[in-house]
Amino acid sequence: MEKNENWSLEIYPKASLFDFRLKEFWAYRELILLFVRRELVPTYKQTILGPLWFILQPLLTTFVYSIVFGAVARIPTDGLPQLLFYMPGIVLWNFFNSAFMKGSGTFLANSHIFGKVYFPRLILPVAGLLSSFVNFLIQFSLLLLIMAGYWIAGTEIHPGAQILILPLLLILVSMYSLGLGLVVSAFTTKYRDLNHFLVFGSQLLMYATPIIYPASIVPDKFRWVSLLNPLSPIFEGFRYSLLGMGQLMTDRLMISFGFSLFLLISGLILFSRAERTSIDTV
Repeated sequence: MEKNENWSLEIYPKASLFDFRLKEFWAYRELILLFVRRELVPTYKQTILGPLWFILQPLLTTFVYSIVFGAVARIPTDGLPQLLFYMPGIVLWNFFNSAFMKGSGTFLANSHIFGKVYFPRLILPVAGLLSSFVNFLIQFSLLLLIMAGYWIAGTEIHPGAQILILPLLLILVSMYSLGLGLVVSAFTTKYRDLNHFLVFGSQLLMYATPIIYPASIVPDKFRWVSLLNPLSPIFEGFRYSLLGMGQLMTDRLMISFGFSLFLLISGLILFSRAERTSIDTV
């Protein structure tokens, strides 16, 4: 029988660790949208309140923080109402943490389909990032409504030209969450117990980030912890860009950009390496 050489698609192993095949993303754009929908729809599909949880979750979290850290612990909020102070950090953290968690579980959560069909594996953490960004846009819209209500009521907030840095801060958070998720997902193919540490590690990172407290109250002896956390200037800058209060640490934002870029490139390399043997190890 004559062999047919007219293949429509040829699957071949990657030539190097830097062969990320980013051009395939456009060819698989419909699959990306499908995975984004898969991440969003089932989350609240069989719940009583449905999509309202996208809005209720940050509101309930802010309410709890206001009681625990505001009324009980009496942590200062730089003169801002507690709802207005906590809400920006919570909304941005939800975006970061959701994208990171979805990216870090790429191999373990999808091993059942990796051995059955080919598609660029990098699509999954990117789809997780995009679905987290959709969630962020919904919660960010709620935040803007709350800000407008406080502004109409006469609260001293000063949004201005500094809001132009907001897209840059979101890019930094996206790079950091995607890069860290790729690194962790690559290591979990061999060290599964790392997956059990994620929730605890994520909580530690949250408390090391100025979400429930302003960076101005950090004692000098603990300032080094804030300096080691690349998320600190991003979250502080996010609050400053929206409310005009807080700090915009330009020099530390540059360091955060360099670290996020390094983390993203390292994550892509490690993810590409793990992709070759993921079926054998997961």
